[in-house]
Amino acid sequence: MLGLFALNAQGIEGAILQMINHGLSTGALFLLVGMIYEQTHTREIAVYGGLWKITPIFGSLMLIVALSSMGLPGLNGFVGEFTILLGAFGSKAFGTPWYAILSAAGVILAAIYILYMFQKMFLGPVGKIVEEVKHHGHPLRDLNLREIVTLLPLLVFIFWIGLYPTPFFNLIAPAVEKLLIPFKAILGG
Repeated sequence: MLGLFALNAQGIEGAILQMINHGLSTGALFLLVGMIYEQTHTREIAVYGGLWKITPIFGSLMLIVALSSMGLPGLNGFVGEFTILLGAFGSKAFGTPWYAILSAAGVILAAIYILYMFQKMFLGPVGKIVEEVKHHGHPLRDLNLREIVTLLPLLVFIFWIGLYPTPFFNLIAPAVEKLLIPFKAILGG
């Protein structure tokens, strides 16, 4: 919303790209949660722990997608968030950078809760869910090839947009320019 209301090309292009990014990162997170849920039948973070030792592939992919969702440079989330913030800082519609500063604080808070989730699920001692699953006759397993192949297209786009977003901005820019025509007269530019 910040990028859209900045009413400049950077902000709106960043907002559109961030909608795509959100779909990729959140979609991958939901897939990963579903994959672990199928084995454990719980989404309660408190029962997990130490999954990195048991499921290193799952942990690695979850870390990549979590960092993408947080906006780590080199991954898709960073490009959209950074472009939105640049648009908000340079916005004539806002007239003040405080909206961008407040939004940057929100990005930091989001990173905190994502890192908290990752730490609780993957690091530290092995959680009680591992023993419960083993007790029911099927030990917790890492991702299989089918699950990895399912996630692969999302991971390709996560890295592609993060490392080379130009083709995506080239697709978005003409529509944004047409969208901004009525606002240029109002904002004087």
